[in-house]
Formats: sequence, C-alpha cells, structure tokens
Amino acid sequence: MKRVTGIGGVFFKSPDPKALSEWYRVHLGVDIGPWGGAAFDWSGPDNPGGKGTTAWNVFKADTDYFAPSTSNFMINYRVADLHGLLAALREEGCRVEDKVDDSEYGKFGWVLDLDGNKVELWEPPAGQ
Repeated sequence: MKRVTGIGGVFFKSPDPKALSEWYRVHLGVDIGPWGGAAFDWSGPDNPGGKGTTAWNVFKADTDYFAPSTSNFMINYRVADLHGLLAALREEGCRVEDKVDDSEYGKFGWVLDLDGNKVELWEPPAGQ
C-alpha cells in the first residue's frame, strides 16, 4: 500500500497569527488569502491531470486543534488510502486518533509520532 504521497499542509501556532502571516507576506511573498492562510498549487506524477494543493496556515497559540500534542506545529501529509493506512498504523501499534473527518475537502485522520507530535493524514477528493 502506498502511504504518504506528499505534504498537504504546514500549520503552526503563534501568539499573533495575523502579524506573523503579514510578516510572511511582506518578507517571503507568501500570498495570504482572505481565510488567513495560503495555498500552494502544484501538479505531480500522482495527479498529472489534476491539481494538488499544499496549505499553509498560522493558528492562535491557544488552539486545541493540535491536541493532544503540545507541539507548536503540525504537518498534514497527503495519503492515497486514509482508512487503509489508519488500519495499518493501528496494527503496527501506533497511537491513532479514533476520529475521522469526511467532508467535501477530503478525508482526515490523525496519528501521534514517537515524540507526541500530532500528524494529520489527508486523503484529498478525487482529482486533487
């Protein structure tokens, strides 16, 4: 089974997300969208006829979205078969969150790595 196919997003915390996002816009040219983050579009061998996106976003320092991790960052990895991968990770003894989100943006699941960092796994909708 193919596991990670790319990076779907990079997320981190800040005491002042708006100011930090503005710093990235001014100094690094990151095109911050109205939703507060950026989307980097690309194509690749896994989606030659489609469009891939890597999201970038700064969260408030007190967000609980990264919980139970206490890290200041979270990486989102694109995967080909979320449910299959989550089952394999459970069989391998990994700490997998029970919750799975399924929406028009795709399927999302979470696992914690050995250091307790929350890792988001994302199966994009077909064609993305």
